[in-house]
Amino acid sequence: MAAAGRLIVFKVGSSTLVDEAGSLDRVFIRSLCDQIVALREAGNQVVVVSSGAAAAGRDALGLSSRPSDMATLQACASVGQTALTEAYAEVLRERGVLCGQVLLTRRDVVDRDAYLNARNTLTRLLELGAVPVVNENDTVSVAEFTFGDNDMLGAIVSALVGADLYIILSDVCGLYTANPSVDPTATLIPEVTQVDRSISAVAGDSSSSFGTGGMSSKVRAARGMMAAGIPTVICEGRRPCVLLDVAAGKSVGTRFRPPADATPEAGRKLWIGLAEVVHGTIELDEGAAAAVLGHGASILPVGVSRVEGTFEAGEVVNVTNPAGELIGRGVVGYSSDDMLRVRGLKLEVIARFLGEAAAVPAVHRDELLVL
Repeated sequence: MAAAGRLIVFKVGSSTLVDEAGSLDRVFIRSLCDQIVALREAGNQVVVVSSGAAAAGRDALGLSSRPSDMATLQACASVGQTALTEAYAEVLRERGVLCGQVLLTRRDVVDRDAYLNARNTLTRLLELGAVPVVNENDTVSVAEFTFGDNDMLGAIVSALVGADLYIILSDVCGLYTANPSVDPTATLIPEVTQVDRSISAVAGDSSSSFGTGGMSSKVRAARGMMAAGIPTVICEGRRPCVLLDVAAGKSVGTRFRPPADATPEAGRKLWIGLAEVVHGTIELDEGAAAAVLGHGASILPVGVSRVEGTFEAGEVVNVTNPAGELIGRGVVGYSSDDMLRVRGLKLEVIARFLGEAAAVPAVHRDELLVL
């Protein structure tokens, strides 16, 4: 029996939602809706993050393969969004449950006020007893403002609503020690408490023509959820009663469990790390990386060894260690041009030549999400 009184977000990908012919699998959608109703009857709230609009539209338009041009992809999404939402709504309506469609673009959450407004809308839908069905608004998204995949969209939604559990329904059983399709010795990793180099190394890319997110995107999303203090499970979506089993705490798939003594990051840091568009990268030396990871320190210009991309002060950048591994995201205090000038310099040196106002952290710890 699923535990009661929790807010559960689950994401289901296109490759799981469609059948072998590329059409929406309405029998499978019905089974998902049955599980949603069961979770609600047990006293839980549920948010659905569903891919599948482009695949549904492609089928309706009679296209044999995934289009490569943006205009046709968006046309497929336009046709398919109605069919996708109605597929959920029809089954849920039979069981006396309403659902509400919520279409988001990255632009809707990049702006802090819009981010909070999206949260208010989702929260109010839940308060009114409806099941939000969330998808990226692919009909109007442009490349720089897309989520890239719905794994991260699901993570952002989970952070928005303060979920107690995030479930990623996949076409694989979870995270393996190697790619199980090519390595017969690969074994399932049942639990992860830290996304380190070994975990990142075994995440692969998508092999489906229907989906855009591979295991690497799922692990990135789970990593962000661990910072938010939200347990995340990656599991096979077509496993019978999978949502109920995961919610009941059964050993299903790979569970990313935040350490028991970890303190969830504040909402603004989660917005910085999950929702904001990344404009560049700063690489830290060993000492600065250790100070950030071990002591929660701000990043000072003296610890920056390399700068990539073009960005302005106040924009979000990736923060990497000397091996190029992502260790965080934060709001940068300098433009990329200025960062190139001051990297490797102590604040007192910067103040001496550029003035006190210019001597600021590269990224202040209050504006940095460590991943």
